[in-house]
Amino acid sequence: IYIKGNTYLTDQEIIDDSGLRNYPSFILSTKSNIKKKLLKNEIIKKVTINKKIGNVIIITVEENTPVFIYENKTILSNGKSVDKEFDLPTLINKVDEDMLNKLAEKYNNIDDEIKLMISEIKYDPNNIDKERFLFTMNDGNYVYITLYKITSINEYIKLLPKLNETGKGVLYLDSGNYFEKFKN
Repeated sequence: IYIKGNTYLTDQEIIDDSGLRNYPSFILSTKSNIKKKLLKNEIIKKVTINKKIGNVIIITVEENTPVFIYENKTILSNGKSVDKEFDLPTLINKVDEDMLNKLAEKYNNIDDEIKLMISEIKYDPNNIDKERFLFTMNDGNYVYITLYKITSINEYIKLLPKLNETGKGVLYLDSGNYFEKFKN
């Protein structure tokens, strides 16, 4: 049994979910049965099963990306939630389901390197933008962002040297693209 394309699920989890753990009959293990069992796992978006001569089964999966933690559940890029834990930022306040789904979808457009730098997310709408969030960064800075401009946070690493010269503060990428140093 060969597993390809998985990042968030282990090979063993996929084998267990597929029903192939105890190596059942190669002939009786139909591709459609294996696929149906695997698609019950919310993390799996798509799956392809290939059977080859010599009792070889190749399972190729495409996963829904875990994006953040909300109410002790992991939210996936498709907006669904799972109980499996990952080391992800936490959405710390209540949001409605529509906003949660929008955030999950848009958050997936942030570079992985930047995602690792975000520790908390707070829904923080104002009079101008109802899709505004505050990201707490691991380095002590804060970043205001809107879902419309969420990919602008991908420039954070390029901006970091200039921010470090000024000191810690709040980067407003939601409007105006400016930095405000914390007051001592």
